[in-house]
Amino acid sequence: MDLSHSEQIDRWRLIRSDNVGPVTYQQLVTRFGSPTEALAALPEFARNGGRRKIKIFSVDAAEREFSQTLEFGAKFCFINSPNYPESLAAMPDAPPVLVTLGDQSLMSRSIIGMVGARNASAAGIKFARGIARELGQADIIVASGMARGIDTAGHQGSLQSGTIAVMAGGIDIVYPPENST
Repeated sequence: MDLSHSEQIDRWRLIRSDNVGPVTYQQLVTRFGSPTEALAALPEFARNGGRRKIKIFSVDAAEREFSQTLEFGAKFCFINSPNYPESLAAMPDAPPVLVTLGDQSLMSRSIIGMVGARNASAAGIKFARGIARELGQADIIVASGMARGIDTAGHQGSLQSGTIAVMAGGIDIVYPPENST
């Protein structure tokens, strides 16, 4: 499924609009047929539903964010596209878009989440690194946040085989800063 630039922008605009999360996004697309049609219908739909005016993310703002993301070296991976992880797409609240930096093919492999205490013991960190390394040797990708402690240990243990970092603050904000290297 190759999306035109305008289709990608409309998908980005819809998910970035006020009060539109993953579930609402999917409901709107199902009801109206496409993100483009949902954007066109949203103001009237909200008015008829008794809600206050919904602020739709502007084309200019979407174009700016889209360009900045691409300039950063990242890619957009929209739900129902070939690179979008099937297991994630099957979830009812799957994010409509992933912004990725690095090897998108990792998302098609078996993935396990590894999270734990930020203030982990030395033994816990050593154990997490070892488990992550063994998972990588079994061709299983570790996905985790970027928090200190167990999350970081999971990434460290799986660097050789590949790891997926979920970055809540965006791809341009590495937190904690010691995880930037």
